[in-house]
Amino acid sequence: MAANAKKKGNSWWAPAQKHLMTATGYMIPFVVAGGIIFALSVMLSGQPSQPTTGWLGKLNSIGAAGLALFIPALGGYLAFSMADRPGLAPGFITAYLAVQIHAGFLGGILGGILAGYSVNLLKKIKLPANFRTLSTIFIYPLGGTLIAGGLMVFVLGGPIAEIMKALTSFLNGLHGAAKAPLGALLGAMVGIDMGGPINKVAYTFAQTQVDTLPFLMGGVGAAGATPPIGLGIATLIFRKKFSPDEKNSGIAALVMGTMGITEGAIPFATADPVRVIPANTIGAAVACLSGFMFGCLNHAPWGGLIVLPVVENRLGYVAAVLIGSLVVAVIVGFTKKNYVAEEVEDKTDDEDIDFDIQNF
Repeated sequence: MAANAKKKGNSWWAPAQKHLMTATGYMIPFVVAGGIIFALSVMLSGQPSQPTTGWLGKLNSIGAAGLALFIPALGGYLAFSMADRPGLAPGFITAYLAVQIHAGFLGGILGGILAGYSVNLLKKIKLPANFRTLSTIFIYPLGGTLIAGGLMVFVLGGPIAEIMKALTSFLNGLHGAAKAPLGALLGAMVGIDMGGPINKVAYTFAQTQVDTLPFLMGGVGAAGATPPIGLGIATLIFRKKFSPDEKNSGIAALVMGTMGITEGAIPFATADPVRVIPANTIGAAVACLSGFMFGCLNHAPWGGLIVLPVVENRLGYVAAVLIGSLVVAVIVGFTKKNYVAEEVEDKTDDEDIDFDIQNF
């Protein structure tokens, strides 16, 4: 009975997690390319505002194009994961419509789900043999777009836009200590699985609000850099705690952390999850909370130190990263045991010789 209940409880979550992770994996390159180019254009301009003229203005427009596409990409590849290639166009179009009516990332996700379900429903309709060759490039994309897009524009988009507006107003109204629980929660989500589904939920929530609520990425961006930087610092300070391979991984983790790649912490978590995962979770929560409290505003949907050109209150942002990273380093340093190299025992051939003599 317990096994059946567990199987039933997981029957919807496993595919849902798979579809969301697939969509997020395809979406991330849009965010990375767009966010880094966007930040680079601002950094080269030497001004806190976005350049609008000259070659830097054109470079900025390239980055902005990537950022404009990542919600449609989220919806498009969510539908793709659910319904294969025929779901791509309906998913992209419906999520794009969600952006246009200000339904935000919730609308983008819902648009992808609607498109995927619509196409899958259409696939259940038996078609004459001479129409089947056209189904994947004509009938399913057209029908899926009409159904999902129509539901988004005429039925669901408005209410979702109102929900997003209310959420934005609520978050904008948070001040001082009221931001603490949100910062701690988002930071912990970023740190607990280092690029996994929980991390992606927190990151996507902040990324899609970057234009209206840049303080979210001010905290989440700092939190994302914290686990790898913290573990890299730990390998430098507590050298006796780590193997030679881990020390080398620590240098790589430092570089990845500055680039906002939380996955740099994964090798350490895999080797010692009991000590590393709690340290990452606490440190990232502290970093995100600190970013909120320091009033950091990150105008790029990415994290790490690479986005400093588009961060307001850069000193506070760097401080948030350092504070969270030191928390990670100290927790790991004081809880981890000293590394002891495994001694390779040199086996003598005495036993083999005796065995051979006896057999002989």
